[in-house]
Amino acid sequence: QLVESGGGFVQAGGSLRLSCAASGRTFRGFGGGWFRQVPGKEREFVAAVSAATATLYSDSAKGRFTISRDDAKNTVYLQMDGLSVEDTAVYYCAARPQGGLGNRPHEFYYWGQGTQVTVSS
Repeated sequence: QLVESGGGFVQAGGSLRLSCAASGRTFRGFGGGWFRQVPGKEREFVAAVSAATATLYSDSAKGRFTISRDDAKNTVYLQMDGLSVEDTAVYYCAARPQGGLGNRPHEFYYWGQGTQVTVSS
């Protein structure tokens, strides 16, 4: 089970740090990822981290967001800086048994329940 936290309300230009904790299993050896979704649209890739800590970002996240992992804490993080109104969405954490990078929802097997991020202008 994956449990996200850290979402909330923030003004444009602000920052948030999302956390994704794995409950009942370890993140070690798994690939992790963050996706987001707004009503009426498909789930969108944001960032991924491999078991070897390689990272991959969407064009919109590159330069503003940072994904990281702490296997000792079974947690994956998403540091979001320079937030804009367009970043408003429900953010989902995901994990895949394959340790490499993925950027499509079907490549991930485990999903969290999502955490709302709302950015006001």
